[in-house]
Amino acid sequence: MDEPIQLPIDGVLDLHTFNPREIKDLVSDYLTACQERRIFLVRIIHGKGIGNLRRTVHAILAKHPEVVSFTLDHPQYGGWGATLVQLREPVVPRVP
Repeated sequence: MDEPIQLPIDGVLDLHTFNPREIKDLVSDYLTACQERRIFLVRIIHGKGIGNLRRTVHAILAKHPEVVSFTLDHPQYGGWGATLVQLREPVVPRVP
């Protein structure tokens, strides 16, 4: 039986080594883990290719309730091979 892969939660997720059918859960779980660690800007590397993985990632992000916005990375840092994701920061209640 395969053991789960331990990913470093550092705000950068490289999807190159994952099976396409794992992507939906992987991206959602990774974003949750980043939020828990107070990482609110995440870079997802999906590669350029023909764009299928990018479209899949963008569809997941568009429906994710904790995603404030997302955009392709700057051309100097990967361009359309990576997506930057801004996550919602938790509202800290004010103490009266």
